[in-house]
Amino acid sequence: MAIDVKAALTAEPAVRDVAWTERDVMLYHLGLGAGGNAQDPAELRWVYEKDLLVLPTFALVAGQGISAGDAPAAGLSLPGIDIDLRKILHGGQSLTVHAPIPPSGGARVSSRVADVWDKGKAAVIVLEQTATDSGGNPLWTTGMQIWARDEGGFGGSPGPESVATVPAREPDKVLVSRTGTAQALLYRLSGDLNPLHADPEFAAAAGFERPILHGLASYGVVCKAVVDGMLDGDPTRLRHYAVRFAGSLYPGETVETAVWHDGDRLTLRATCPDRDGQPVLTQATMEVSG
Repeated sequence: MAIDVKAALTAEPAVRDVAWTERDVMLYHLGLGAGGNAQDPAELRWVYEKDLLVLPTFALVAGQGISAGDAPAAGLSLPGIDIDLRKILHGGQSLTVHAPIPPSGGARVSSRVADVWDKGKAAVIVLEQTATDSGGNPLWTTGMQIWARDEGGFGGSPGPESVATVPAREPDKVLVSRTGTAQALLYRLSGDLNPLHADPEFAAAAGFERPILHGLASYGVVCKAVVDGMLDGDPTRLRHYAVRFAGSLYPGETVETAVWHDGDRLTLRATCPDRDGQPVLTQATMEVSG
């Protein structure tokens, strides 16, 4: 087994300083499909330095984009963990925002393996990251669930049980986001150079008919749709965003996000109408203010 659970859970957190510029933010937004209508002032706020907004999900790539220089070789290498990229999938993601992310700036990021769950034929690695500004004030906390095929069966806890549910009524709104055929190639420039999202042969070896869109790209696409369509275009209203990745999305396909609004809580379900409503994001929720 390529996972030493004890070593992974007892390792000291890895701490690094990251920095980003407005160019990193704009490139990230372009990788989510922002700026499709360059004449729309609301779209320009995502991709033009004048009055530039920052989508909170930028936290997931901060310090990994063009300002970081040459990226390290793609892989998953953590204390006690060494897994082939073709065996892993992004299973879930959460983000808690403690303060607005500035268009340019820096942070100190601490990363640790918070848990490893045994799902029988697979293991789920829970990676937690916390970020603070130069004064030690919290900026964001993230939780990533990494599904590692053929790495389970070690007798560990299966983790919490969860069931995807939505309110028993029609959604309050359905938001439509069309992705571009080259979107994965653009999104990967924000740091995730996994060949699964660019190389047809690598994708085929992993069991896909062609390269797929990054899970975090789908995550960001849905977040932008909700901010634009439900939060008056104000990204600072988002406080928490958690999802389970339920299916892959191919570049060029459409995402339909159904939204149920209940006070400060939004329940989301993202599907792909190009493939008969196949789920993309489930168990998806947002906590918002205002």
